[in-house]
Amino acid sequence: MGLIKNIGQVLLGNFLLAIAVVAFIIPSQIPMGGSTGLALALNHFFGWRTSIVVFVVNVILLVIAYFAFGKEFVSKTILSTLVYPVLLEIVNLIPGIHTITNDLMLNALFGGLLIGCSMGLVVKAGGSTGGTDVIAMLLNKYTKLTVGTGVYLVDFCVLGLQAIFSSLEMILFGVVLTFVISMVINHLLPDGKVSLQVMVITKEYEAIRKEILFKTQAGVTLFHIETGYAQENQKGLICVIPRYKLYDLKEMIFEIDPYAFLTISIVSEVDGQGFTSDRISFEEYSQKIEGNK
Repeated sequence: MGLIKNIGQVLLGNFLLAIAVVAFIIPSQIPMGGSTGLALALNHFFGWRTSIVVFVVNVILLVIAYFAFGKEFVSKTILSTLVYPVLLEIVNLIPGIHTITNDLMLNALFGGLLIGCSMGLVVKAGGSTGGTDVIAMLLNKYTKLTVGTGVYLVDFCVLGLQAIFSSLEMILFGVVLTFVISMVINHLLPDGKVSLQVMVITKEYEAIRKEILFKTQAGVTLFHIETGYAQENQKGLICVIPRYKLYDLKEMIFEIDPYAFLTISIVSEVDGQGFTSDRISFEEYSQKIEGNK
């Protein structure tokens, strides 16, 4: 059920994105960022079909995401890469979709609202809508920028390309659009470095400890507890992870122990291995400990 829910969330996010582009962005010709904005620019210069350019750009960034985030992340992002161009074509066939409003400000506001919601939905499901929000997530991973701020910066670069053929007024509406997208994403996703502290209460703490260390590639701390109901002595686990690892971590925990109890808290700042410095292997850590004795 969890997998079905997340696939549905990814599909809904891409559907909202397609509606935003077809109903508000293309008819108003407001410059926008992302792979869609890049595709609109190339369509203007060379007449290339928007959906095809979006697909090619997304595939290239998907390869980059594979090396940066791993195959689990890509397995969720590839759905958006394949579905979004198709949804663009389908939504484009809806009668009256291109003439909802002629007001540029309404187009910028509602377009930004839908795009921000679409990206927030997909990222919360543990994936990406593809395109340049992969770059924003890379910035979030390696810097202290939020995903929303990363989207804001990347989109401004794409807006600069569209400034060549757009009027100053249209560029200003493009700025409004980008600002609304960034605000909505930052509202839906945690601020800061987007790190989460997960506490796990489970009888299968040893199996989960190994999975966190060697599969999730995160540090973990064990602590002694006494359960309140059965008054049993056992161990709990605490780990701090980047937001994009949360979905896979939860799936792994509940696969091992369907009765595990989790609490998840937002951490405003994290320093140390895996965050502000490179994570060393268990073997390297053991050697350092031995060398200090």
